[in-house]
Amino acid sequence: MNSSQEQVKSGIVALIGPPNVGKSTLLNSLLGQKISIVSPKPQTTRNRILGIVNGPDYQIIMLDTPGIHKARSPLNLEMVKIALGSLAEVDAIVFMVDVTMPLPNTGNTPTRCLEGIDKPVLLLLNKMDLIDKEKLLPIIATYKELFPFQAILPLSAKASDGTALVIQELCTLLPTGPRLYPEDIPTDASERFIVAEIIREKIFLQTGQEIPYSTAVTIESFKENAAKKLITIHATIYVEKDSQKGIIIGKNGSKLKQLGQAARKDVEELLDQHVLLKLWVKVQKDWTSDPRFLRELGF
Repeated sequence: MNSSQEQVKSGIVALIGPPNVGKSTLLNSLLGQKISIVSPKPQTTRNRILGIVNGPDYQIIMLDTPGIHKARSPLNLEMVKIALGSLAEVDAIVFMVDVTMPLPNTGNTPTRCLEGIDKPVLLLLNKMDLIDKEKLLPIIATYKELFPFQAILPLSAKASDGTALVIQELCTLLPTGPRLYPEDIPTDASERFIVAEIIREKIFLQTGQEIPYSTAVTIESFKENAAKKLITIHATIYVEKDSQKGIIIGKNGSKLKQLGQAARKDVEELLDQHVLLKLWVKVQKDWTSDPRFLRELGF
């Protein structure tokens, strides 16, 4: 039987929630590989990233979305729009929260974005490994009051503890149908997109203050040399100010070299080949507020 005609539990699931609750970590854990970048800083994910979780009798298309937060800049407003826009086209929603954060109160309900939604919503209580178990019941009680969740599951995405239950529960919510993608691809994102994201992740991890939020990365060229078994990648890191350019380059180019080495390691793992990674830094004044530049970046 042709696998595309085989009937499995198959559908699209949006992964949403406040920034920094572990959405990208969960997606990487379910896929068994890294396609979504992760850092301890909020709003690391900017675009919607699609991960394809395959099993013998299911295919779950997961949309990892930017964190939903009070946005002011055009870039952040666009990120929230991307996250909320994902809800229209899905079969189910996974809403994720971080149990170490203060419980929501009337003035601050992260579930407000779910109002009027007619799709089944699964609540995931992430980072369970960081709290005492007796705190769990009051947390569940609080969220039960806020929204009629289909089910509430505690888990630790980082330790992949509880993720099998997430799959099981999602399979009960998804329709039966053919697989929407071939079984051997983990994402519809291009290699170029993931490489740019890996470079951006290293900037998030290795620089402080506003630098990560003022940085965009584009891949200028991506050339494979089969004979040498080498891929040469040229990438540009855009920043908003000259002072930021100096910080990213570092003394005698030391910071840029450090970023390049860390990124190259992950890129080689992703592409399973030797990589020559060349990085340039350019100033694009106030790009986070420039609609034309945001469009060029794919927003």
